Amino acid sequence: MAETRAAVITGFNQPLEIRSVQIPELEPTAMLAKVEAATLCGTDVHRWHGRVATAEMLPFIPGHETCGIIAEMNGERRDLLGEPLKPGDRVLWSYPTCGHCYWCTVAKQTSHCPEIRVWGGSRADQFPFLLGGLADYQYVPPGCDVIKVPAAVSPASAAAAACAYRTVMHGFERLGAIAPHETVVVQGSGPLGLFASVVARDRGAYRVLVIGAPANRLQVARELGADDVLSLDEVKDSADRVKWVQDRSGGRGADIVIQCATHMAVPEGIAMVRKGGRYLSVGVGGDAAISPTDFWRSVTIIPVTMAEPRHWLQAVRFLESRGAAVPFDSMISRSYKLEQATEAMNAMANFEVVKPVIYPNGG
Repeated sequence: MAETRAAVITGFNQPLEIRSVQIPELEPTAMLAKVEAATLCGTDVHRWHGRVATAEMLPFIPGHETCGIIAEMNGERRDLLGEPLKPGDRVLWSYPTCGHCYWCTVAKQTSHCPEIRVWGGSRADQFPFLLGGLADYQYVPPGCDVIKVPAAVSPASAAAAACAYRTVMHGFERLGAIAPHETVVVQGSGPLGLFASVVARDRGAYRVLVIGAPANRLQVARELGADDVLSLDEVKDSADRVKWVQDRSGGRGADIVIQCATHMAVPEGIAMVRKGGRYLSVGVGGDAAISPTDFWRSVTIIPVTMAEPRHWLQAVRFLESRGAAVPFDSMISRSYKLEQATEAMNAMANFEVVKPVIYPNGG
């Protein structure tokens, strides 16, 4: 019985264990990918802390942002564009859905499929065992769409496209056009917020402002083209932050505010939007109070979670086509070996890095 190494969460808030995990027998059309790069995001940390995970999930392999090289295939398979796949191809893969429910067939909103299966939280002692990126190999089951990664895109940036970046692309699709005169404020300077600031600039925003912390993340925001940044560590009062936005938007407020931080930032973010403006909340959940006054101000509120397979493609194509002008890899702040998975988790949890990358097979 073949096995492979994996960094496994066996207890919440406990160091990850390097274990040998069974390599499953491939189902028809399934694939096995050699993990080239696996990046971490806040969800991985929340699962490690037990905030969005239960004891029934233990033990599990974290990591849902994976770029891999096809190592084995059980039968023919094609990518999202209909091109044949073969061993050696560098790929990303979307979450599999049922394909027959209302959201899959009628609404065409597959991210709401009740049977969607996500990576980084499935038991490592049950078939198919390898559904997390912090391992030498990851299982690519039938039913998920596969996206080839262009050679010009680094493995680390491609891995980040499998979560943060594709969710941002979904958000901008729902947001709609950005006019050349519009000011965009981004709440949050993590991977979501930083990528959103780049896309906002690319879509034609007149001015892009980023609010976040700590200082190292705001420095990356400047490097990526933000016109101005505001530190949450320095400006503690919400009213002062709202005024900061108004002072940079003719006293009206921002045309568009994009929330990429936490649900707790929603009331403040809506207060930053001008009358008739738009508020896009990307990828986080939780309770947030919205005043009826905001409806009188005609603020359009647009929530978005997860993504459709096309957004994986859009993210990697964006990285490829804009890579010569935008230093995307500046968001990848530190690299780790598989044996350093706990260190990487701690660095992400403590905001020491923007986006850590783990190279299980060497980077």
